[in-house]
Amino acid sequence: MRLPLRRRSRRTILAAAAAVGLAAGGCTVGAGSPPLATGTNLAVVQSLHDALPQAIKDAGVIRFAGDSHPPYRTVAPDGSVTGIDADFQAAIGQVLGVRTRTTVVAGLPAALQGMLGNRYDAFNGPVKATAEREKQFDTITWMTTRTAYVFPTGSTAGIARVEDLCGKRVAVVTASVVEDQLNKLSRFCTESKRPATRTVGLDDTDATLLATRSGRADAAGMTEAAAIDVTQRQGGNKYVTQTEAQGATKDDLALYVPKSSKLGPVLQKVFEELFQDGTYVGIMSRWGLNQVSVPKPVLNAASQG
Repeated sequence: MRLPLRRRSRRTILAAAAAVGLAAGGCTVGAGSPPLATGTNLAVVQSLHDALPQAIKDAGVIRFAGDSHPPYRTVAPDGSVTGIDADFQAAIGQVLGVRTRTTVVAGLPAALQGMLGNRYDAFNGPVKATAEREKQFDTITWMTTRTAYVFPTGSTAGIARVEDLCGKRVAVVTASVVEDQLNKLSRFCTESKRPATRTVGLDDTDATLLATRSGRADAAGMTEAAAIDVTQRQGGNKYVTQTEAQGATKDDLALYVPKSSKLGPVLQKVFEELFQDGTYVGIMSRWGLNQVSVPKPVLNAASQG
Protein backbone atom coordinates (compact mmCIF):
# COMPACT_ATOMS: atom_id res chain seq x y z
CA MET A 1 0.00 0.00 0.00
CA ARG A 2 1.42 3.38 -1.01
CA LEU A 3 0.79 6.65 0.78
CA PRO A 4 -1.95 8.89 -0.68
CA LEU A 5 -0.64 11.46 -3.13
CA ARG A 6 -1.72 14.36 -0.90
CA ARG A 7 0.45 13.07 1.95
CA ARG A 8 3.35 12.08 -0.26
CA SER A 9 3.47 15.59 -1.71
CA ARG A 10 4.68 16.81 1.67
CA ARG A 11 7.75 14.66 1.33
CA THR A 12 10.96 15.86 -0.22
CA ILE A 13 10.98 14.91 -3.91
CA LEU A 14 14.39 13.34 -3.99
CA ALA A 15 14.91 10.11 -2.06
CA ALA A 16 18.07 9.74 -0.06
CA ALA A 17 19.76 6.38 -0.39
CA ALA A 18 20.97 4.53 2.69
CA ALA A 19 24.45 3.06 2.71
CA VAL A 20 24.74 -0.25 4.52
CA GLY A 21 28.41 -0.94 5.14
CA LEU A 22 30.75 -2.70 7.51
CA ALA A 23 33.15 -0.66 9.62
CA ALA A 24 36.29 -2.57 10.44
CA GLY A 25 39.58 -1.34 11.78
CA GLY A 26 38.46 2.27 11.53
CA CYS A 27 37.39 2.12 7.88
CA THR A 28 34.12 1.40 6.14
CA VAL A 29 33.80 -1.47 3.69
CA GLY A 30 31.02 -1.77 1.15
CA ALA A 31 29.83 1.84 1.27
CA GLY A 32 27.33 2.72 -1.43
CA SER A 33 23.72 3.71 -2.03
CA PRO A 34 21.73 0.47 -2.38
CA PRO A 35 17.96 0.41 -2.48
CA LEU A 36 15.96 -1.93 -0.32
CA ALA A 37 16.29 -5.55 -1.36
CA THR A 38 12.69 -5.29 -2.61
CA GLY A 39 13.82 -2.59 -5.07
CA THR A 40 11.87 0.11 -3.25
CA ASN A 41 13.17 3.64 -2.85
CA LEU A 42 11.44 5.74 -0.20
CA ALA A 43 11.13 9.51 -0.19
CA VAL A 44 12.65 11.60 2.58
CA VAL A 45 10.25 12.84 5.25
CA GLN A 46 11.72 16.28 5.81
CA SER A 47 10.08 16.83 9.19
CA LEU A 48 11.71 13.65 10.52
CA HIS A 49 15.09 14.61 9.08
CA ASP A 50 14.76 17.98 10.79
CA ALA A 51 13.95 16.24 14.09
CA LEU A 52 17.20 14.25 14.10
CA PRO A 53 19.79 15.05 16.78
CA GLN A 54 22.18 17.69 15.46
CA ALA A 55 25.18 15.36 15.76
CA ILE A 56 23.58 12.86 13.37
CA LYS A 57 22.53 15.58 10.93
CA ASP A 58 26.09 16.90 10.95
CA ALA A 59 27.59 13.43 10.42
CA GLY A 60 24.96 12.40 7.88
CA VAL A 61 25.02 8.82 9.17
CA ILE A 62 23.40 6.62 11.82
CA ARG A 63 25.90 4.14 13.23
CA PHE A 64 24.39 0.72 13.93
CA ALA A 65 26.05 -2.03 15.92
CA GLY A 66 25.22 -5.55 14.75
CA ASP A 67 26.41 -9.04 15.57
CA SER A 68 26.41 -11.90 13.08
CA HIS A 69 22.88 -13.30 13.44
CA PRO A 70 21.24 -14.71 10.29
CA PRO A 71 18.67 -14.00 8.97
CA TYR A 72 18.78 -10.61 10.73
CA ARG A 73 22.37 -9.96 9.71
CA THR A 74 24.44 -12.23 7.47
CA VAL A 75 28.05 -11.12 7.09
CA ALA A 76 29.59 -12.24 3.79
CA PRO A 77 33.33 -12.97 3.35
CA ASP A 78 33.74 -9.60 1.63
CA GLY A 79 32.31 -7.84 4.69
CA SER A 80 28.94 -6.93 3.19
CA VAL A 81 25.91 -7.27 5.47
CA THR A 82 22.57 -8.54 4.21
CA GLY A 83 19.36 -9.61 5.92
CA ILE A 84 16.30 -8.21 7.66
CA ASP A 85 18.35 -5.61 9.52
CA ALA A 86 19.99 -4.38 6.33
CA ASP A 87 16.57 -3.91 4.72
CA PHE A 88 15.20 -1.98 7.70
CA GLN A 89 18.34 0.15 7.92
CA ALA A 90 18.06 1.01 4.24
CA ALA A 91 14.43 2.05 4.75
CA ILE A 92 15.28 4.09 7.87
CA GLY A 93 18.10 5.87 6.08
CA GLN A 94 15.97 6.68 3.07
CA VAL A 95 13.12 8.13 5.14
CA LEU A 96 15.53 10.21 7.23
CA GLY A 97 17.78 11.32 4.38
CA VAL A 98 20.97 9.99 5.99
CA ARG A 99 23.27 7.05 5.45
CA THR A 100 23.35 4.03 7.75
CA ARG A 101 26.46 2.05 8.64
CA THR A 102 26.85 -1.27 10.43
CA THR A 103 29.79 -2.18 12.63
CA VAL A 104 29.90 -5.91 13.39
CA VAL A 105 30.39 -6.53 17.12
CA ALA A 106 30.71 -9.61 19.33
CA GLY A 107 27.25 -9.91 20.83
CA LEU A 108 24.78 -7.89 22.86
CA PRO A 109 27.07 -6.67 25.70
CA ALA A 110 29.43 -5.12 23.16
CA ALA A 111 26.52 -3.43 21.40
CA LEU A 112 25.02 -2.02 24.60
CA GLN A 113 28.32 -0.79 26.00
CA GLY A 114 29.30 0.62 22.62
CA MET A 115 26.10 2.65 22.44
CA LEU A 116 26.59 3.97 25.97
CA GLY A 117 30.16 4.87 25.00
CA ASN A 118 28.91 6.80 21.94
CA ARG A 119 30.60 4.45 19.47
CA TYR A 120 27.25 3.44 17.96
CA ASP A 121 23.85 5.12 17.74
CA ALA A 122 21.56 2.08 17.60
CA PHE A 123 21.29 -1.70 17.67
CA ASN A 124 18.42 -3.48 15.92
CA GLY A 125 18.64 -6.71 17.90
CA PRO A 126 16.81 -8.96 18.00
CA VAL A 127 16.85 -7.83 21.64
CA LYS A 128 14.12 -8.29 24.23
CA ALA A 129 12.63 -5.03 25.50
CA THR A 130 12.96 -4.97 29.30
CA ALA A 131 11.99 -2.33 31.85
CA GLU A 132 15.48 -2.49 33.38
CA ARG A 133 17.23 -1.72 30.09
CA GLU A 134 14.68 0.98 29.29
CA LYS A 135 16.17 3.02 32.14
CA GLN A 136 19.11 3.71 29.81
CA PHE A 137 17.72 2.93 26.35
CA ASP A 138 14.66 3.76 24.32
CA THR A 139 13.29 0.62 22.69
CA ILE A 140 11.10 0.34 19.61
CA THR A 141 9.33 -3.01 19.46
CA TRP A 142 8.88 -4.20 15.86
CA MET A 143 8.54 -7.98 16.15
CA THR A 144 7.98 -10.84 18.58
CA THR A 145 9.66 -14.22 18.89
CA ARG A 146 9.64 -17.71 20.28
CA THR A 147 12.76 -19.75 20.98
CA ALA A 148 13.85 -22.78 18.96
CA TYR A 149 16.75 -25.21 19.30
CA VAL A 150 18.67 -26.38 16.23
CA PHE A 151 20.63 -29.63 16.05
CA PRO A 152 22.31 -31.61 13.24
CA THR A 153 20.11 -34.11 11.41
CA GLY A 154 22.61 -36.86 12.18
CA SER A 155 22.86 -36.01 15.88
CA THR A 156 23.22 -38.94 18.27
CA ALA A 157 22.09 -36.84 21.26
CA GLY A 158 18.59 -38.27 21.06
CA ILE A 159 16.70 -35.00 20.51
CA ALA A 160 13.20 -35.44 19.10
CA ARG A 161 11.29 -32.98 21.29
CA VAL A 162 12.14 -30.07 23.58
CA GLU A 163 12.08 -32.24 26.72
CA ASP A 164 15.02 -34.17 25.28
CA LEU A 165 17.21 -31.09 25.79
CA CYS A 166 17.11 -31.62 29.56
CA GLY A 167 20.63 -32.51 30.65
CA LYS A 168 22.05 -31.55 27.25
CA ARG A 169 24.60 -28.86 26.35
CA VAL A 170 22.85 -25.97 24.60
CA ALA A 171 24.85 -23.18 22.94
CA VAL A 172 23.29 -19.70 23.09
CA VAL A 173 24.41 -16.12 22.56
CA THR A 174 25.44 -14.70 25.92
CA ALA A 175 22.98 -12.18 27.45
CA SER A 176 20.44 -12.75 24.67
CA VAL A 177 16.70 -13.29 24.97
CA VAL A 178 17.37 -16.92 24.01
CA GLU A 179 19.64 -17.41 27.02
CA ASP A 180 16.79 -16.20 29.23
CA GLN A 181 14.41 -18.65 27.55
CA LEU A 182 16.91 -21.49 28.03
CA ASN A 183 17.05 -20.70 31.75
CA LYS A 184 13.26 -21.09 31.85
CA LEU A 185 13.53 -24.40 30.02
CA SER A 186 16.13 -25.55 32.53
CA ARG A 187 13.74 -24.74 35.39
CA PHE A 188 11.04 -26.76 33.61
CA CYS A 189 13.49 -29.66 33.42
CA THR A 190 14.33 -29.65 37.11
CA GLU A 191 10.73 -29.12 38.19
CA SER A 192 9.73 -32.16 36.14
CA LYS A 193 12.49 -34.27 37.78
CA ARG A 194 14.80 -34.10 34.77
CA PRO A 195 18.42 -32.89 34.74
CA ALA A 196 18.98 -29.18 34.10
CA THR A 197 20.20 -27.97 30.74
CA ARG A 198 23.85 -26.95 30.49
CA THR A 199 24.44 -23.53 28.95
CA VAL A 200 27.33 -22.96 26.53
CA GLY A 201 27.54 -19.16 26.21
CA LEU A 202 29.07 -17.81 22.98
CA ASP A 203 29.41 -14.52 21.10
CA ASP A 204 27.05 -14.96 18.13
CA THR A 205 24.71 -17.35 16.33
CA ASP A 206 27.39 -18.58 13.93
CA ALA A 207 29.49 -19.62 16.92
CA THR A 208 26.58 -21.56 18.43
CA LEU A 209 26.05 -23.48 15.20
CA LEU A 210 29.76 -24.22 14.94
CA ALA A 211 29.64 -25.57 18.49
CA THR A 212 26.94 -28.07 17.51
CA ARG A 213 28.83 -29.17 14.42
CA SER A 214 32.05 -29.64 16.37
CA GLY A 215 30.36 -31.57 19.19
CA ARG A 216 30.94 -28.93 21.90
CA ALA A 217 27.15 -28.53 22.20
CA ASP A 218 24.19 -30.76 21.47
CA ALA A 219 21.94 -27.98 20.18
CA ALA A 220 22.00 -24.26 19.40
CA GLY A 221 19.29 -21.98 20.80
CA MET A 222 18.04 -19.11 18.64
CA THR A 223 14.87 -17.28 17.63
CA GLU A 224 12.44 -19.38 15.61
CA ALA A 225 12.94 -17.04 12.65
CA ALA A 226 16.67 -17.78 12.74
CA ALA A 227 16.00 -21.51 13.10
CA ILE A 228 13.78 -21.49 10.01
CA ASP A 229 16.49 -19.67 8.07
CA VAL A 230 19.24 -22.05 9.21
CA THR A 231 17.32 -25.21 8.36
CA GLN A 232 16.24 -23.90 4.96
CA ARG A 233 19.49 -22.21 3.96
CA GLN A 234 22.09 -24.61 5.29
CA GLY A 235 20.26 -27.93 5.33
CA GLY A 236 21.35 -30.85 7.47
CA ASN A 237 19.62 -29.42 10.55
CA LYS A 238 16.37 -29.86 12.45
CA TYR A 239 14.81 -27.79 15.21
CA VAL A 240 12.29 -28.00 18.03
CA THR A 241 10.36 -25.02 19.44
CA GLN A 242 9.92 -24.31 23.15
CA THR A 243 6.30 -24.14 24.33
CA GLU A 244 4.57 -22.14 27.06
CA ALA A 245 4.39 -25.30 29.20
CA GLN A 246 8.20 -25.40 29.03
CA GLY A 247 8.56 -21.80 30.18
CA ALA A 248 8.48 -20.12 26.78
CA THR A 249 7.01 -16.67 26.36
CA LYS A 250 6.39 -14.62 23.25
CA ASP A 251 8.86 -11.78 23.79
CA ASP A 252 8.85 -8.26 22.35
CA LEU A 253 11.97 -7.67 20.28
CA ALA A 254 13.12 -4.13 19.79
CA LEU A 255 15.58 -1.69 18.29
CA TYR A 256 17.68 -0.06 21.05
CA VAL A 257 18.84 3.58 21.17
CA PRO A 258 20.49 5.38 24.12
CA LYS A 259 17.98 7.69 25.80
CA SER A 260 20.59 10.42 26.04
CA SER A 261 20.79 10.68 22.24
CA LYS A 262 17.11 11.70 21.81
CA LEU A 263 17.07 9.56 18.65
CA GLY A 264 14.51 7.03 19.93
CA PRO A 265 11.33 9.10 19.42
CA VAL A 266 12.47 9.97 15.88
CA LEU A 267 13.04 6.32 14.96
CA GLN A 268 9.66 5.45 16.47
CA LYS A 269 8.04 7.87 14.02
CA VAL A 270 10.09 6.40 11.18
CA PHE A 271 8.75 2.93 12.00
CA GLU A 272 5.22 4.37 12.08
CA GLU A 273 5.84 5.61 8.52
CA LEU A 274 7.12 2.19 7.44
CA PHE A 275 4.06 0.51 8.93
CA GLN A 276 1.67 2.97 7.29
CA ASP A 277 3.13 2.90 3.77
CA GLY A 278 3.41 -0.91 3.61
CA THR A 279 7.21 -1.13 3.77
CA TYR A 280 7.15 -3.02 7.08
CA VAL A 281 4.79 -5.69 5.78
CA GLY A 282 6.86 -5.97 2.60
CA ILE A 283 10.12 -6.59 4.47
CA MET A 284 8.60 -9.03 6.96
CA SER A 285 6.90 -10.95 4.14
CA ARG A 286 10.11 -11.12 2.13
CA TRP A 287 11.87 -12.82 5.02
CA GLY A 288 8.96 -15.09 5.92
CA LEU A 289 8.33 -13.43 9.29
CA ASN A 290 4.63 -12.63 9.10
CA GLN A 291 3.99 -14.96 12.04
CA VAL A 292 6.15 -12.80 14.33
CA SER A 293 5.11 -9.37 13.07
CA VAL A 294 3.30 -6.82 15.24
CA PRO A 295 0.32 -4.57 14.37
CA LYS A 296 2.22 -1.38 15.22
CA PRO A 297 5.61 -0.32 16.60
CA VAL A 298 5.67 0.49 20.31
CA LEU A 299 8.08 2.85 22.10
CA ASN A 300 9.34 1.50 25.44
CA ALA A 301 6.80 -1.34 25.58
CA ALA A 302 8.31 -2.96 28.68
CA SER A 303 7.94 0.19 30.79
CA GLN A 304 4.29 0.52 29.81
CA GLY A 305 3.34 -2.84 31.34
